[in-house]
Amino acid sequence: MSLSDTLSNTMIALKNAESAGYEVCEVRPASKLVGNVLRVLKEHGYIKEFEYIDDNKGGAFRITLMKRINDCGAIRPRMSVKHTEYEKFESRFLPGKDFGILVVSTVEGVMSQKEAIEKGLGGVLLAYIY
Repeated sequence: MSLSDTLSNTMIALKNAESAGYEVCEVRPASKLVGNVLRVLKEHGYIKEFEYIDDNKGGAFRITLMKRINDCGAIRPRMSVKHTEYEKFESRFLPGKDFGILVVSTVEGVMSQKEAIEKGLGGVLLAYIY
């Protein structure tokens, strides 16, 4: 497991913990990006909650799961998207229309593709979850 991509590691850990039936998953090292992605997952009901743990070694996130994740992953390489192109990437990464979300980094912060479409924002694709 490479430590260079904390977002990929977090998404893999979430998927593995869900499929193993764990209630709680711990991810380290913590980063602002991972925290922002977890906030979007919580807003859309994929995780119950998460908290930052300061262990003086880069920190960690303790994530409480809800058994709602079928599949998730980081999108590599990170692709730029115009606000008119989300549908193309939804069909590539998500199993069906209005099923799951893409997590996007925009000039107004990290949000789901649904919020980005509402605001007419493009951005960079970070992750998918359903």
